[in-house]
Parts: sequence; structure tokens; C-alpha cells
Amino acid sequence: MIDFHTHIFPERIADSTIAHLSNVCHMAPFTNGKEEGILSSAREAGIKCSVLLPVATAPKQFDSIHRFALQFMEGELLSFGGIHPDCDDYKEKLQWIKANGFKGIKLHPDYQNTYFNDIKYKRIISCATELDLIVVTHAGVDPISPDDVHCTPKMIEEVLDEVSPKNLVLAHMGGNLMFDEVEARLVGRDVYFDTSYVLDKRNPWQLTRMMRNHGIDKILFATDSPWGGQKEFVEVLYSLPFTKEEREKIAYKNAYMLLKK
Repeated sequence: MIDFHTHIFPERIADSTIAHLSNVCHMAPFTNGKEEGILSSAREAGIKCSVLLPVATAPKQFDSIHRFALQFMEGELLSFGGIHPDCDDYKEKLQWIKANGFKGIKLHPDYQNTYFNDIKYKRIISCATELDLIVVTHAGVDPISPDDVHCTPKMIEEVLDEVSPKNLVLAHMGGNLMFDEVEARLVGRDVYFDTSYVLDKRNPWQLTRMMRNHGIDKILFATDSPWGGQKEFVEVLYSLPFTKEEREKIAYKNAYMLLKK
């Protein structure tokens, strides 16, 4: 099993960060948000690798984020890089991320206060595509700004049409709490969906239909730990009406092939 969407924080800020996010977003965490917490959680769930997705909420965080991320370059924890859309030297930063062995980057339009179809994101995604970096982005409603969605299926559609990214991963099945629009605009497009946060919260029949109509080869098992329970999500995946081959692709084969590119 590969969990393609997780988060941890440095020891010195983990407790305060988890407490703040829990309060703001009204969510109870499944782990303490630390390295030992996710390792324990993943081992209990039978997950062999958890992909860590750091979010840069300001350009100045680039160095500190990557000092922490460089500790997790292989094995049970594999970190991506992170970049803020307001970085003027985004090309140089993306080249540094690639040169230092990171497989991809994480974007979060709500926490970065930038709409996904902004030219700054289009430039970053275009450059990341040229460098063969995976781009994972939050998609749909986020609890931090539920009335102002920064990454809608329509915005994503615009980016796909203009930029044609090679390895774009849309978190939360393409758009948290926006699945009807995802089905209308994004299902069948050349993007990956991950199952983070939503796998145990949505109509299982709609999720199964979306996955099959989109293409099982483009679905990645993910939890959004600590905000989704790894053991709980594994159990949900195994409860859905997939064949053994489909389940294996979702659970690890698709992620393995994407990370190998």
C-alpha cells in the first residue's frame, strides 16, 4: 500500500500546528502530526510508504520546508517539495527541487490564497511539467475558506486546456464536496485523482462510478493523514466493489508507476 497524500510537521511546531488547524477547520486528527505518529499509523494499516506533502504558506518558508523534507527521501516516508506562487524565482526553485531528488511538489490554493487558474500557478505547473515533476494540488472546498473555493473543477479545466500538465494529481477525487461538477468537467481527463479525505465521507456508489469512468489507472489511494485515518481508509477501500486487479492498482500499482517516471 502507498498513501499518496499525508502531512507531518517538525517536532518543534507539530503540537501547536495540529491544535491550530484542528480548531480552525473543526477536524480531529488521527495522529499527532509527527514522524513517529505517521509511522505507527502506517504500520498498523499495512501501508509501506506515505508520501509527505509540505505546504508553503509564504515564499520565505522555502528553505525551512526543504531542510525538513530532505530527511525523508526514501523508504517508509517520501517527501515532495513545496513552492509558493509568489516566489519570483520559481524556475530556479523548481530546478533546485528537481536536482535534489524530489519527485514532485504540493500546491494548496486556499492556504496560498491564490486561485488555481492564476497565471502564477499556470507558470509553475508548466515549468514543473518540463522538469517531469509531479504536481499535487488541493482541489475543491477547504474548511479554511469554505465560502471562497480557490480550486474549482472549472478552474482546473482551464489549466488543463491551457497548460496540458503531464502528471497533475487532483486531491480529494478532483474536488472536495464538488463531485457532480467533477463528473461533468474532469472525469476522463488526463489527470490523476487521489482519494484523500473523501474516501470514507462520500456516497460509495458515486465514488466507485467516478473511479471507473475516470479510469482506474488514474486513481491513487490517499488519506490526508492526520486528517484521514490510514487504517480506516484501507478498510473502506477493501469494502468497495472493486476487482482484485482494480484494488491493487488503486492501492499501490498506480502510485508506484507514477513515482518511477
